[in-house]
Amino acid sequence: MATLSPLLKQATPVIVDHAAGSWIHATDGKQYLDFTTGIGVTSTGHCHPDVVAAAREQVGRIVHAQYTTVMHQPLLQLTEKLGEVLPVGLDSVFYATTGAEAVEAAVRLARMATGRPNIISFQGGFHGRTVGAASLTTAGTRFRSGFSPLMGGVHIAPFPYAYRYGWDVQTAVDFALKELDHLLVSVSSPADTAAFIIEPVLGDGGYLPTPPAFLQGLRERADRQGILLILDEVQAGVGRTGKFWGHNWAGITPDILITAKGLASGFPISAIAASTALMGKAWPGSQGGTYGGNAVAAAAGVATLAVIEREGLVANAHQRGEQLRAGLDTLAGDFPSIGNVRGLGLMQGVEFTAPDNSPDAATALAVQQAAVAEELLLLTCGPHGNVIRIIPALNVSREEIESGLARFTQALKAATA
Repeated sequence: MATLSPLLKQATPVIVDHAAGSWIHATDGKQYLDFTTGIGVTSTGHCHPDVVAAAREQVGRIVHAQYTTVMHQPLLQLTEKLGEVLPVGLDSVFYATTGAEAVEAAVRLARMATGRPNIISFQGGFHGRTVGAASLTTAGTRFRSGFSPLMGGVHIAPFPYAYRYGWDVQTAVDFALKELDHLLVSVSSPADTAAFIIEPVLGDGGYLPTPPAFLQGLRERADRQGILLILDEVQAGVGRTGKFWGHNWAGITPDILITAKGLASGFPISAIAASTALMGKAWPGSQGGTYGGNAVAAAAGVATLAVIEREGLVANAHQRGEQLRAGLDTLAGDFPSIGNVRGLGLMQGVEFTAPDNSPDAATALAVQQAAVAEELLLLTCGPHGNVIRIIPALNVSREEIESGLARFTQALKAATA
């Protein structure tokens, strides 16, 4: 008899029967308000009728058409729809299946295009679990330890984590940029540096928005020194932060953009986008994959982008995010164990700390588990596991946010009594 790997630890005991919108209906008859959305994947909620209809129709036409063998209409349509929301100039797209696969494709492109070997990532970043992506990841040692050697040519620079340092944001930005400049003269010269890679909001690293001034500083240094800027929008993109792309808050444009997660409301598809000129510098045959750009996933992606546009879900993410943040800020004043609240749109993090300001993972876990008893699903994150991340669907309602805050309040009371 086969069983699942014992290394797969469930964050909740819930077994799903079916789901709709922001609600998961479990086999035990309970209804859970889902503020995890498959780790930011079900952007239009569970089983949005338009996405279900598009996938169902496509299944009846063709499930898998390997897109370097034969082309299919959903991928052409998805590329056209993506072109309407991609940053100006990023007009060439390569499709893969997972975020990690897209990250590796972005790194490969950057190295080939520049002829330079090194990549600089930033402390707390999460870019995936495959060897190359894990080499760029410092959101926790569990993602990169125990299977060395990792990919060479990776160097890690500080992230402007103001709360951790006990500084204001500008001081943290100034420090991190100064340390990056020092790294570029002491470890990896610009002539050896192909790209910077960073998330506009750190995901597994603690739901930390990257300050606009820091992204602007990276863009300036990249332009001045011929380094490419890769923005990993796997989790922060597709409306999650209250703007379509997380980097829109900083008013910059990347050289390479990575997207996945919420792009197809739960169907596995990812992509990188770059200019045609930059993409053309990759070596022939260097891009491909069996399942990349799957026809059913692409059809779901087309439907997802249409729903986001028609239902105004980016604006809703911004409005409901403000509502959620206001409620969390109030709770931070009521519960001393909450050290910091931060985030953008519907990507909010609550960091728990002990009286001496050290990370308090035990309380974060206790609150997350107490929330399950309140029929609210949440997840923890951060290198210490002391951050609760709150990730509702982009079409979450005002009433559902209020309900979530009420349930979260009860969980806090139960876990910190």
